[in-house]
Amino acid sequence: MRTQVAIIGAGPAGLLLGQLLHKAGIDNVIVERQSGDYVLGRIRAGVLEQVTMDLLARAGVDARAKAEGLPHEGIELLFKGARHRIDMHGFTGGKQVTVYGQTEVTRDLMEAREAEGLKTVYSAANVSLHDFHSNKPRVRYEKDGQTHEIECDFIAGCDGYHGVSRASVQPDAIQTYEKIYPFGWLGVLADVPPVSHELIYANTERGFALCSMRSATRSRYYVQVPTEERVENWSDEAFWNELRARLDPEARERLVTGPSIEKSIAPLRSFVAEPMRFGSLFLAGDAAHIVPPTGAKGLNLATADVGYLSRALEIFYREKSASALDRYSDLCLRRVWKAERFSWWFTSLMHRFPETGAFGQKIQEAELDYLVHSHAASTSLAENYVGLPLEDF
Repeated sequence: MRTQVAIIGAGPAGLLLGQLLHKAGIDNVIVERQSGDYVLGRIRAGVLEQVTMDLLARAGVDARAKAEGLPHEGIELLFKGARHRIDMHGFTGGKQVTVYGQTEVTRDLMEAREAEGLKTVYSAANVSLHDFHSNKPRVRYEKDGQTHEIECDFIAGCDGYHGVSRASVQPDAIQTYEKIYPFGWLGVLADVPPVSHELIYANTERGFALCSMRSATRSRYYVQVPTEERVENWSDEAFWNELRARLDPEARERLVTGPSIEKSIAPLRSFVAEPMRFGSLFLAGDAAHIVPPTGAKGLNLATADVGYLSRALEIFYREKSASALDRYSDLCLRRVWKAERFSWWFTSLMHRFPETGAFGQKIQEAELDYLVHSHAASTSLAENYVGLPLEDF
């Protein structure tokens, strides 16, 4: 098989890249080691920056997100038992975010790809990357007992943190940076109306909590738990009781509980791999970086990566110039590290750290008090939360 770009991974990053390349007239094939149903079954984030919405529009797959997504112009910070609203729309000159589940983004992209008749190989076993330091890279995989090979001009590694793409790079050619946080998020998805029409980020002496949603009838709630905690230890009743204990009186009264659809514990880490290009191989999304979910940056960083990569490839094929491809890694990493800083800062501000004790709690509360009463500090939070614009090549 021959194509211009072989994309490894059929998550939202790989699917969006494939759709953007198709719109630009660039052939591509996606190779995914899991089944399509497995990919759709992954429960992930659901806060989309304007950059992501713009890229979905460019790919021609924004209709349902615009129709069913929930525009949010602010967030609420809860500390010392009271909520304080950050007017993101006001502080950023009219910007906002859209709440729309990552599963739905993936579904829209899958359906668009299928409608266009574009090739996606699901359940591909033993995927391997070859000769990506030459101008004739290849991707090899096994399917239905046979070995297949794709010849291409470029490989886009969009296969996540545990994927084969980054693992294929020689260890001495890549530098990684990592921070592991001493807690995780116990999350519950339930078909109950949200406790608030905007997200509530809670800093409490019992630990962090987040009240989020996927729609007007489906809610996503989280509470901070120790790293070693096990989801089997938490009944639905125990979760709702703990969440209720971390809310303010009004939210506690408004909270509607119900049986969980999904319950899981997600560890929190910060991770960056540099650079994001190795010859004809380009890393994008979780293959290159992980952020704590506190700042809602994971999916948005991935879409920004493929926004840069699709544009650079379009310039390469149209103008026969590699200048934009040469700048890909630097442009992405500049944005990545800003998002890493924001996510680290917001995580550090909102969570209870075992080693800091009561003094650390008081320092957090003082900073939060300054944050909600300072125009400059609130503006900084709002600008980072709604997302920075993509730079031009």
